[in-house]
Amino acid sequence: MNDRQEVMKREGSELERRQDAPVMAIVPPVDVFEDGEGITLQLDMPGVTKDRLKLEANRQALTIEGDAFVDMPEGMQALYADVRSTHYRRSFVLSDELETDKTEASIKDGVLTVHIPKRAEVRPRRIEVQAG
Repeated sequence: MNDRQEVMKREGSELERRQDAPVMAIVPPVDVFEDGEGITLQLDMPGVTKDRLKLEANRQALTIEGDAFVDMPEGMQALYADVRSTHYRRSFVLSDELETDKTEASIKDGVLTVHIPKRAEVRPRRIEVQAG
């Protein structure tokens, strides 16, 4: 592994139960954007598909886990791999301003996009000015 990639140990989760040693998890890089409507997170999770992804959100936290599947061509095997784990895991502490029950997520080309809107009362409102 290179020094740019963060790794952490975790116990087996519901997504992947392993009875042996703790599983190594890759902490995926993330970009976080905020606007008046909410926050958007974009995580790089190459090899992860929708059916191998798990997101849990409550009022205080967002947890994302996913397992990558690396498809090897028939008759070939890897001789060397920089990444030894194919399990991703990342957690975030969330603000009370967010409506986690309206969280939306999509994954395309190994990039997971998660959008969490702000509660209506904390969103900026345009106030119409009356003439007259």
